[in-house]
Amino acid sequence: MTLEEGRRVRLAEDVGIGEAVAGEPGAVVGFLSLGAGLEGTVERVDGELPESHEVREYQRLKALFEDYGHTMPVASRERLEAEIAVLEPQWAAFREQGKRVTVRVRWDNGFVLDGAHQDVLTPL
Repeated sequence: MTLEEGRRVRLAEDVGIGEAVAGEPGAVVGFLSLGAGLEGTVERVDGELPESHEVREYQRLKALFEDYGHTMPVASRERLEAEIAVLEPQWAAFREQGKRVTVRVRWDNGFVLDGAHQDVLTPL
């Protein structure tokens, strides 16, 4: 699906926003969400989702290992390999996602959802 500014979209699934607070500070009384089926207009298409901290750290450590791993003492190299192995699942998940586009949508009820992933929207 190609999303463009001005295109009408419908929310394909419920999207949680956060806790509803009332009365005393911090008194949670419920949960806010936007319900599936809500319609609105795309205001902005932002492009790819940013990389997470873990993905950036994986890339940094992997580059360090590839460039200097052969010159490191054995213990340091093994520790670096272990750190890379811990971050490998986040890196694999990021690569599987491919290009992920985020958008800003103004819903007909006045709410604005910014940074929404395109997979939760269906075109009208």
